[in-house]
Amino acid sequence: MGSMNTGNEADATGTHAELAKRRKAVLPEWLTTMYAEPIDIDSGEGRHVRDAEGNRYLDFFGGILTTMTGHAVPEVTAAVSEQASRILHSSTLYLNRPMIELAERVAELSDIDDPRVFFTTSGTEANDTALLLATGYRASNQVLALRNSYHGRSFSSMAVTGNRSWSPTSLSPVQTFYVHGSRRRGTPMAQLSDAELTEACVADLEDVLDQLHGNVACLIAEPIQGVGGFATPPDGLYARFKEVLDRHGILWVSDEVQTGWGRTGEHFWGWQAHADNGKPDIVTFAKGLGNGLSIGGVVADAEVMNSVAANSISTFGGSPVTAAGALANLDYLLEHDLQRNAAHVGAILRAELDGALGSASAVADVRGKGLMIGVELADPDGQPAPELAAEVLEETKRQGVLVGKGGLHGNVLRIAPPLSVTESEVREGARVLLDALHTVPSPEAS
Repeated sequence: MGSMNTGNEADATGTHAELAKRRKAVLPEWLTTMYAEPIDIDSGEGRHVRDAEGNRYLDFFGGILTTMTGHAVPEVTAAVSEQASRILHSSTLYLNRPMIELAERVAELSDIDDPRVFFTTSGTEANDTALLLATGYRASNQVLALRNSYHGRSFSSMAVTGNRSWSPTSLSPVQTFYVHGSRRRGTPMAQLSDAELTEACVADLEDVLDQLHGNVACLIAEPIQGVGGFATPPDGLYARFKEVLDRHGILWVSDEVQTGWGRTGEHFWGWQAHADNGKPDIVTFAKGLGNGLSIGGVVADAEVMNSVAANSISTFGGSPVTAAGALANLDYLLEHDLQRNAAHVGAILRAELDGALGSASAVADVRGKGLMIGVELADPDGQPAPELAAEVLEETKRQGVLVGKGGLHGNVLRIAPPLSVTESEVREGARVLLDALHTVPSPEAS
């Protein structure tokens, strides 16, 4: 399974190193790359990618949970090519058939009552729009968010990001209050059962609301925290939150940028694991819908969406070529029932990785749903082990598998292959991951 170099090794040695040097000279230092020696991913097909030096890898991260159906899917490529041969761009000032057709499909699938859809170019911009809608509709700049959360890199989305590693400023256009919800290890709630954790989090939400000035705009929450290391709340927690929010008239924004489109296997949207007592007022999405094309968006009921009291446009949101490709990608997902596949092969992958609990000393937790699995690493004292996570990341790359990492301390491996991944591929990827977890030296107890 290991990576294989098919080019001239002497010539290839400088390819990535030279490109990394050029990158450093022209791009910001804070623009993160993975690996001690970053790679230039040059091409892909299915669940595999190849770098510019000819090494082939099994992709278990999908460009940050974005390559949803697979690399170079013929149906998606054909739709993009056909639309690009006609017109690339017109803007929302004109009728745009691909955008309207995509909006109709998204609205139908959203499970929101009387839905309206607005397209953006990213998940960050989608969450920005959701905050604009909620704060305007409620005439309040007070926002609730979860600890350890991540919602994007714009000024307002960073302002509701609870993970300090990804929020470089305390300046904010909103007043944000953080509540407990998903992260357990390293908190006073680590040993609570799901039922106990739910009760504690609801009590915490009530307590926070008791300390605020009445009118709060919204709660924004990821059904499973992405950058936060796939921290997963108990099923039904947000339904309990919704009961509290409804009493105060507060809107619920579900950030589905990473959990949407069936990735969790059990549901099409992550929020549906919490649906007993109502639906979100606003849902944001991005990443997987475009399979790499730059698209995001917001679904809200008509009353909330139409509450914006000004004209607006989107120059690039829902562009003809992006919408055409996203619609073909969504059709492919549904026609091949990739949500069912995510549930099936995700269960196999999870069972394989659960085997690391107890057998690999550094594995403190395995969590997640479907094809969204996190493996948290800790030292013998139970403290986060980010250095070990970085070493495992390097080892899996050497063996031909690409995974991600995240978590508050950068000590969680993030495993999220395309939803079309096969049974044999998840077993092979799991074998490499387990081998890396068992062979990379464990950190010493402090």
